[in-house]
Amino acid sequence: MTKNKHGSSINDKTISLETKPTKSILKQYAPILIIVGLMGFAFSQGWHKYLTLKELALNLEALQGFISANYIMAVLAYIALYIAVTALSIPGGAAITISGGLLFGWLVGTFSTVVGATIGATLVFLAAKTSLGDLLKSKAGPWLKQLEEGFKENATSYMLFLRLVPAFPFWLVNIAPAFLGVALPTYIWTTFVGIIPGTLAFSYIGQGLESVITAQKESYQACLTEKGAQGGCQFELDISSLVTTDLIIALVLLGLVALIPIVVKRMRSKKETVNEANS
Repeated sequence: MTKNKHGSSINDKTISLETKPTKSILKQYAPILIIVGLMGFAFSQGWHKYLTLKELALNLEALQGFISANYIMAVLAYIALYIAVTALSIPGGAAITISGGLLFGWLVGTFSTVVGATIGATLVFLAAKTSLGDLLKSKAGPWLKQLEEGFKENATSYMLFLRLVPAFPFWLVNIAPAFLGVALPTYIWTTFVGIIPGTLAFSYIGQGLESVITAQKESYQACLTEKGAQGGCQFELDISSLVTTDLIIALVLLGLVALIPIVVKRMRSKKETVNEANS
């Protein structure tokens, strides 16, 4: 028991009860607030503008020299960069993946990208689940509960489908499972496995990109020499031109394969229902 300046007594337990909710709320929302704050800082500094194939091409020789002298450190730095880009949902993931294949080869590039992306995605998942999961469930109503039950029942198939098919934004697939009851181990391993095919494809594209970059740089430098900096010279490396329709179709087909267990399960369920009705 304590007293205020007027001599009145104040119950310490009352103070504790009044301050506890505030601390609890701050603790709950701290993860997502930290991510949003870092995201805002990164965009305000314009760091996302450097995550392009053009910046890679213009600094390729310097990067290759650093990697040659500090290979392990360079690989770890690349993984750390991918963790940050994924966790902060910064655009440029495809360009970085291609860069990984170019700088480290398709094998090391694929492994490093998958590790970095999985760790970054897991951080987002945990932050969203901790800060927003209960709030969204309380506000959404019964429809989210029904969706959650269906997703939990076939979590592996749905997660693999979402990871394999490149039609869904990576940041959205990182966050949505946090609200749909996906267990952390399931989320981690399906993310790791599900992003391998696409990462492998982009890394392999990157490994064969050096000759294209060299030719483009020579053309760009020749234009600058002839017309100067104000001559409208363009250095263009368009990711969309590197990704073929066949590649997209292949990834979509892999995603559809992941849904086969769900289709089979539903067909069996309907068959059992019909048999029960006829018996």
